[in-house]
Amino acid sequence: MTEKDQGSVPSRQRKRFPGISSRAYEHPADRSALVALRKLSGFDTVFKALSGLLPERSLRLLFLSDSVRVSDAQFSHLNDMLRDACYILDLEKVPPMYVTQDPKPNAMCIGLDEPIILVTTGLVELLDEEEMRAVVGHEVGHALSGHSVYRTVLLFLTGLALKVAWIPLGNVAIMAIVTALREWFRKSELSADRAGLLVGQDVQASMRGLMKIAGGNHLHEMNVDAFLAQADEYEKSGDLRDSVLKILNVLPRTHPFTTVRAAELRKWSESRDFQRIMDGHYPKRSEDKDTSVTDSFRESAGHYADTVRTSKDPLMKLVGDIAGGAGDLAGDLGGKLRSAFGGGQGPKKPDSTGPEETTDDGKGQNEG
Repeated sequence: MTEKDQGSVPSRQRKRFPGISSRAYEHPADRSALVALRKLSGFDTVFKALSGLLPERSLRLLFLSDSVRVSDAQFSHLNDMLRDACYILDLEKVPPMYVTQDPKPNAMCIGLDEPIILVTTGLVELLDEEEMRAVVGHEVGHALSGHSVYRTVLLFLTGLALKVAWIPLGNVAIMAIVTALREWFRKSELSADRAGLLVGQDVQASMRGLMKIAGGNHLHEMNVDAFLAQADEYEKSGDLRDSVLKILNVLPRTHPFTTVRAAELRKWSESRDFQRIMDGHYPKRSEDKDTSVTDSFRESAGHYADTVRTSKDPLMKLVGDIAGGAGDLAGDLGGKLRSAFGGGQGPKKPDSTGPEETTDDGKGQNEG
């Protein structure tokens, strides 16, 4: 698609990412789940077959009849942002976007056949231009990742769970699926936050937007560094009881807590992965078909292991200590078994003359 079709990049020149794959910005847990789902033969076909049951056609008519469709004639500044976001992330077809009257700041991307973006008046009135640009990029990121299909199913199942709550065990089965989808949904929000940053390319604007969503339009009363310090305090404060309460608090939510989102996005913005994308080195959509499910799951497992290892949360630290203790115990037991069955030789002690050296082939070294 040409620049003329999608709109030009704004006056503050932003980098464009031709052919970028959503794998470039997806959170490891989100990415591994999506890769696995996409590899299942006929999975999307089955989901789209549900369109007769899902109220998608009704939603499209509702938005068309009772919301304002963004265009050159209506909310033209949002239309420019939408086209810019699609141009930067190289999304070929610009999805329709609607503004609906709702004082609560919110935005969503739903739809089985084609994604639809919906933003509330509360959000439009709350954010400035650059903050709103990050939000539009966030929703375009959802569209590029194919999140809208699974998000629509989650909305449908959540409503269905309420309708069948009176049926014995019926609600339990549905809520088990809803709980699992919500966990993926929360990770998908972290992915979309990253997409929003790639579109806006302004970390401070992304931080301000999240801060306003948490505390309202009183920017002069808030501070980004203090807001991020809240996330750090939230993670490491309390004891095991607080850790359990954190889990219970987040289970019914579709979005991670706002301070957590801000901290995660700041961390990613300072990472090597983000810098490589900005330098033009990123996975391409043309390579998606060759993506390994095993590698994606391995990366996701590595991410969770690293999270447990570096977390300041009391429960996560306990899990890490237990895992480390089990590893030490296994190593000690292995040494004793080798001593018993290997000719009486225990584990070899390191040479006391100095630290062990590694060869130049990189084995035993971790790349930063």
